[in-house]
Amino acid sequence: MSTIDLNKDTFQSALKDSKPLIVDFWAPWCGPCRNFAPIFEEASGQHEDITFAKVNTEDQQELAAGMSIRSIPTLMVFREQVLLFSQPGALSAGQLQELITQIKAVDMEQVHAEIAAQQSQDDNDES
Repeated sequence: MSTIDLNKDTFQSALKDSKPLIVDFWAPWCGPCRNFAPIFEEASGQHEDITFAKVNTEDQQELAAGMSIRSIPTLMVFREQVLLFSQPGALSAGQLQELITQIKAVDMEQVHAEIAAQQSQDDNDES
C-alpha cells in the first residue's frame, strides 16, 4: 500500500480506522523530509496492516498547528485513536522498522486501562 495524503477534513476519519496510523508531517522545502520520504514509502509497501499517511505542513498549516508540529519531519503514530509516539526528526529504515515492531506489540487493552485510570485520577483531583 502506498501512503495517503491527509488534510484537516480527512485526519479524524483516518484516526478512527482500525489500523495503526503512522503520520509523517513534512514540507516540500525540507531536505530531511525529502531524504526520509523513500524510507517511509518503502515501509508502507511492507506493512499492509498499517496506514501510512503524510501531511504537507505548508498546505495544512491549521492541522499542523493543531497537532503542535514545531519542526519537521515529525512522525506520529496512533492506534485506536491513541497517540503512542511523536518525535521530530527523520528515522533510518532500521529505526522505522523497529518503531513499527514496537507499535504492533503494544497491548492496547492495557493502554486504554491506563488512560481510564488516569482520567479517573484527574477527575478525583478536580473534586
